[in-house]
Amino acid sequence: MFDWLKALLLPVENPNVTQSIIVLILAVGSGIFFGRLKLGKITFGVSAVMFTGLLLGHFGYRMDESILLFIRDFGLILFVYGIGLQVGPSFFSSFRNEGLKFNLLAVSTVLLGGLVAVGLYYITGLQMEDLVGIMSGAVTNTPGLGAAKNTIEEISAKFPDRAFNDPAIGYAITYPLGVFGIIGTIIISKFLLKINPETEMRKFRMSKINTELPLIHKKMRVTNPEFFGKTLHQSLKECGTNIVVSRLKHSGSEAVKSPTADMELRNRDVLMLVGLEKDVDTFIEKVGRPSTDLFIESASDIHNRNIFVTKPSAIHKKLSELDLYNTYDLKVTRVFRAGREILPRPSLELFYGDKLRVIGSKEAIAEVEEIIGNSEKKLLEPDFLSLFAGLLLGVILGSVPIVIPSLPVPIKLGFAAGPLIVALLISRYGGISFIHSYINNGAIYFMKDFGICLFFAAVGIHAGDGFYENFIKYNGWNWLLFGSAITFIPLIVMVIVGHFIMKINYLQLSGIMSGSYTDPAALSFSTNYLDSDIPIQSYAQVYPLVTIFRIFVASLLILIFC
Repeated sequence: MFDWLKALLLPVENPNVTQSIIVLILAVGSGIFFGRLKLGKITFGVSAVMFTGLLLGHFGYRMDESILLFIRDFGLILFVYGIGLQVGPSFFSSFRNEGLKFNLLAVSTVLLGGLVAVGLYYITGLQMEDLVGIMSGAVTNTPGLGAAKNTIEEISAKFPDRAFNDPAIGYAITYPLGVFGIIGTIIISKFLLKINPETEMRKFRMSKINTELPLIHKKMRVTNPEFFGKTLHQSLKECGTNIVVSRLKHSGSEAVKSPTADMELRNRDVLMLVGLEKDVDTFIEKVGRPSTDLFIESASDIHNRNIFVTKPSAIHKKLSELDLYNTYDLKVTRVFRAGREILPRPSLELFYGDKLRVIGSKEAIAEVEEIIGNSEKKLLEPDFLSLFAGLLLGVILGSVPIVIPSLPVPIKLGFAAGPLIVALLISRYGGISFIHSYINNGAIYFMKDFGICLFFAAVGIHAGDGFYENFIKYNGWNWLLFGSAITFIPLIVMVIVGHFIMKINYLQLSGIMSGSYTDPAALSFSTNYLDSDIPIQSYAQVYPLVTIFRIFVASLLILIFC
């Protein structure tokens, strides 16, 4: 009576489409459940999907081969594209501050791991595809494994008589070691270096006093006679400060205006200033004194409003081109983009999804909304045309053959690096034509987690087929030993160089450790263990470049040594 249910839920050797979907759902669903369980302060999150897939594969669950390959590659594409869109803005801007130093340390760690793998190749006599799998698992790097498998497929297509081992086996054996190895290194190094998270947080805040400061607003009263009768433009130029005067109220009047650059200052005028705190304080010190006037904030005919850029007529236009003040008597005081506050300069180019803080009359705001858009509903709805066009560009870029002399086949960026690079560039430059970088945070997190769940499930189910036999056949304990060398040697060197030579704050260093090994489980642990969100920032700064180098190292090792 229930034979149809048994056929759906029990393992079969040659599954159809429906049975393959059931296996995928079982792997992802059970993995998410177990990933939420806590082991002390550790949760595996979506990484647990690979282990449940491994378990299902071990007990005979299979997926149709073509479906499994599609799920694996499409999941990887979604994951890396989402990562690129999410961290792109902060990735490029970080190079002006500490990002260069952080990425130099992280990339050096990647290259050192590759050198350790080459050393093990000559010492142990293992096949390089096995060592690349061991390396990818030992550093918990999924895109590297994907790139290695793509490269092997390229070589197999050109040389069909050659046989290769599956790197996913080594990856599955050493992946848990990679997760616990990073977590263990964070715990042990904190103890040995006698790190106090509160002290590290104070040091971090002190180091940020003069960098990456947020925009603030302050009120002031004009009292310096030298500036009476001078225009705002002249006053700002003389003070040498880059601020915005959003409101002005003449003394003795309750009328609040949004001032023009040619408006003259009078004795006891009250101004509302927006800018970096040091610039605002410098202007106040030279021109007058702080004010407690309340009327300037409660004007009935001047309104504050946030307007979202959603219409094509405003996208990729400079503020000077829109000329909102002279055309609509409206002043832009701040621009919010990807979690950052930006001072509105005339040369600032607007991107889709930017949020403008404007001041003006209701009528002017309504007119500008017609030009700029301000459709929050549109921002909440995913733009699938933009998304899939971006994915298409990423796949095309990843498929471009790069001919390198002496290598058996041209190297390709693959499904891991191609979409990642395209997403980084789109997020940096705001888009290409109708392809834009804005996707709301909820959609990005869904795309990333959904993609990595698909990839983990496919890899786990495939590797689980004969996993125990392979563990015995290849002496899995030795592979764990080799993996521990790839895990711990670069980590130990990173801690020594980062802490003692580069003097990197430990909270940031723990984020670099997690980012260098592209390990979200270790990142989640470090934020809980150190009770700080600082590791997330440094993780995001190094993740993209590390991922690209992990992909290239894995591909090159296969091409050179196989």
